[in-house]
Amino acid sequence: MDLENDSYSNERSRNDLALRMIRHEARTCTIRECTGLTDDRIRRLYRSYAHELSEAPVRRRRGKSPRQVTFFVRNTRAQFESSLLASAFAAFGLLQPANMKPSNESDDPLDYGRRFCDAYETHQQLLNTQTLSFEHAWFLLRLLNRSGDLRAVRCRHCDSYYLKDKFNLCRHTCPTCRLKRARTRRCRAKPRKPCSSSRAVMHD
Repeated sequence: MDLENDSYSNERSRNDLALRMIRHEARTCTIRECTGLTDDRIRRLYRSYAHELSEAPVRRRRGKSPRQVTFFVRNTRAQFESSLLASAFAAFGLLQPANMKPSNESDDPLDYGRRFCDAYETHQQLLNTQTLSFEHAWFLLRLLNRSGDLRAVRCRHCDSYYLKDKFNLCRHTCPTCRLKRARTRRCRAKPRKPCSSSRAVMHD
């Protein structure tokens, strides 16, 4: 009986994680890697879930998975979002120490997938708008743990960490500092409206 209960619980956990990833428009291969479910089973789950959401259907990602490292640092906003997501990865224990060899992410793929979803959903809650899809986030985590093309460096102005392309040797300030300066410039450039007392004096 215990074996049957454990088997049912494990199957339920796999299905729950698969549905959670489907809601984020994860690719079939990504769901399979975390859950161990077959492609056919994942497609059936997608069809049953999409049928319940006729008003706002979930898209199925097709084509090649993200592969461009420069996507994460293509502009200041993208670099800020990527750096914030990397911080979420670190908070949920998804980043490997630099001196560790690349592994298969986790001895428990289900736990790894759940923590990844937790980090991604936390990142969504922190931003009003974002451009990083679930699959881009998945690719970013692999980059940080395996390739070294992106690395975390400390800003010389505010001491915060941010992601930097290893080929970019020019910038030494983080995207947060650059966004703050841009906002300050916009505020200074806005013309000031005369106050009501000044208008009254001018009218008299």
